[in-house]
Amino acid sequence: MRSKPAAIARFVLTLSIASVGGWVMWHFHMPLAWLLGAMIATGLGALVRLPLAMPRLARPPMTALIGAMLGTSFSPAVFEHVGLWLLSLSGLIVFIVAAGATVYCYFRLVAGLDHPTAFFSAMPGGLVEMVTLGAERGGDEKTIALIHASRIFLVVLCLPFLIQLFTGVAVSRSGSSHVPLSTVDLADLWWFAAAIAVGIGAGTLLRFPARFLMGPMAVSALLHVTGVADFEMPSAALAAAQVVIGATVGCRFAMASPKEILRVVGLSTGSTLVLLCISLGFAGLLAYFTGDRFIALVLAYSPGGVAEMSIMALSLGIEVPFVVLHHIVRVLVVVAGSALTFRYLKEHR
Repeated sequence: MRSKPAAIARFVLTLSIASVGGWVMWHFHMPLAWLLGAMIATGLGALVRLPLAMPRLARPPMTALIGAMLGTSFSPAVFEHVGLWLLSLSGLIVFIVAAGATVYCYFRLVAGLDHPTAFFSAMPGGLVEMVTLGAERGGDEKTIALIHASRIFLVVLCLPFLIQLFTGVAVSRSGSSHVPLSTVDLADLWWFAAAIAVGIGAGTLLRFPARFLMGPMAVSALLHVTGVADFEMPSAALAAAQVVIGATVGCRFAMASPKEILRVVGLSTGSTLVLLCISLGFAGLLAYFTGDRFIALVLAYSPGGVAEMSIMALSLGIEVPFVVLHHIVRVLVVVAGSALTFRYLKEHR
């Protein structure tokens, strides 16, 4: 068992490397600088076997902070086109089937993975759930975990540049408009803390999916939509949250050897390219038939993490509830449908 001082030292080292990576990206005006910089720096650190680690308790508070911050973007005008959301939500089911089947064939025919490992590695969402379900059904737990970690890493890394390439719209380096620390008063801090505390409690009691994100976001949104509060948080707080979340993504590779990481990232590059092509295709079709914004649909259909895609939506001024709702539904459908589909395939093989 590792000693407490050693664990603290690993945590401090990880945050230091992640912060430096974020600052370098921010200095060079790269998109989502703090998130991507932390993710890349810790990912490279894991590759060269640095003693990196992020405790499980580190991410939830930062996710809650981001959730409360996302809630500040809610207003009654956000829901004016809610009727159009039904079509894109329905299209998610078709997307999941098409993406899962295509990537499954890739992992079986190109990567040569066994059936359970290929199946649960191919599902476009639910990292923890897919690892658990895959291990219970005879899949390679570490391979599934690394493939999903690579998927999230590569999607978050590539998507800002793809959006800029296809639309000419740049993702800001900070993840939102700049809010100086000097503009935030004590009342804002109290409202923000209350949104986080009440949101986490309500999300836990009501069993919200992604409760640390959804609970604070729902409370913050309610406060803003009703006009009870109009608080904003400084950009420094969002940057700190992005550093922790980026470091968490990068540290998922610390459990594997460099050779294993390179092998899985190589395989995942192909599957992620397939997923992104399918996402862009669905987004283009839906944008054509619904008239909705192409970028919003790209973010809604991209197989990345809900927190990461939400930050990107905030940066681009996209309706955050639209993106969040699609990602929550995607994960729920994947988790519920994958177990049933795997059982059906097993019975009819």
